[in-house]
Amino acid sequence: MSSRIKYVVVSSSTCLTLLLLIGSVMSKGASTDDHYKYVGVFSDVVAKIKGDYVEEPDMKSVTLGALNGMLEAIDPFASYLNAEQYKEYLKDQDLKRADIGLILSKKSGYVGVVGVVPGSPAAKAGLSTLDMIESIKGIATRDMPLAYASMLMQGDPGTIVELSVWRTRRPEPQTVKLTRAMLALPPVDSRMLADQVGYVKVDALSPEHVKELAEAVQSLEKQGARKLMLDVRDCAVGTPQDGIAAANLFVKQGRITYLKGQRVPQQNFEADSSKAITALPLVVLANRGTAGGAEILATAVKDNNRGQVVGERTYGDAAMLKAIGMDDGGAIILSVAKYYGADGKAIQDTGVAPGTVVQEPDSQVDYDDNGEPILDNADQQPQKQKKLEDDPVVKKGLEILGKSA
Repeated sequence: MSSRIKYVVVSSSTCLTLLLLIGSVMSKGASTDDHYKYVGVFSDVVAKIKGDYVEEPDMKSVTLGALNGMLEAIDPFASYLNAEQYKEYLKDQDLKRADIGLILSKKSGYVGVVGVVPGSPAAKAGLSTLDMIESIKGIATRDMPLAYASMLMQGDPGTIVELSVWRTRRPEPQTVKLTRAMLALPPVDSRMLADQVGYVKVDALSPEHVKELAEAVQSLEKQGARKLMLDVRDCAVGTPQDGIAAANLFVKQGRITYLKGQRVPQQNFEADSSKAITALPLVVLANRGTAGGAEILATAVKDNNRGQVVGERTYGDAAMLKAIGMDDGGAIILSVAKYYGADGKAIQDTGVAPGTVVQEPDSQVDYDDNGEPILDNADQQPQKQKKLEDDPVVKKGLEILGKSA
């Protein structure tokens, strides 16, 4: 049986089991008696595995897999860390370490790629949204805590991390070797396109990038821009606060987003008219690699009828994470509140659906026997040097702007 088939069978059966047995425990409508009933069923299943499985099972692995599977069933960004892992996690919070530039979530029991930091080793190797990480440094990611996977990606500058990666439309995983580096986020890029359309590319969001975005828009208006195209495709770096600040540059009034959780009171984020800098017709370009703060920006523009979103449905990643300590010294890292669009939909649950859908082709990169990417001249050419007008998503955005007043 191929690795791909094993992956599908195991992940499907695990997800179904967890949803049937454990997911029911999390149901808000269930009574305390129901909770105990389902916990009892789970305990009975564990006992049957221990007593009747063909060989003596590793109960530590079974328990760890069940914990992480349960967390993934309700939250793809959650993790359970044991005491040793949590201690290392806390220590790493205060360190600025070299990284390969992957933003991660859990998917079908494995670690999946949400997005890639532009200019990072992962980006240069062609890794992208929806790629799946089978192993990190020879350690299988199945049932691996997400936070621990992120820790394994980090290390000293110049050191190598080896990944086994499932790529789209590839039957077997590929070995990829990446050299860790200190990451630097690229600046905001802007230029004038035909018909007085100002184009701004945002690869990442931060307080500094929001400032650069404002300066770029104001500069384009001074150059004669009559319409704006904001490209946040593959922008997965940026906090919800960065997304709120960026959205307020374009949205003069209305609700940008709101935050709400079971124990977190609803907090509304309304547009401040004094912070809006432009009223020009606007199109936002997004894709499946658009995540986090950039999704808040996109949904604010869409839900307030400030402009159109063009491209693909975004990833779905906008929540407040919290580390909750456990009695054993470990911790659960869990989403305790979600950000919602003004339409009442949780961004993490649904992503942001574009008003006009334009699919992007999957980029494929091959690797040599040493795990190094094989790039042709076209792939090595910086994206900003390619002709934007040939991009199908940009074409559609220009078409829509051409119809605006």
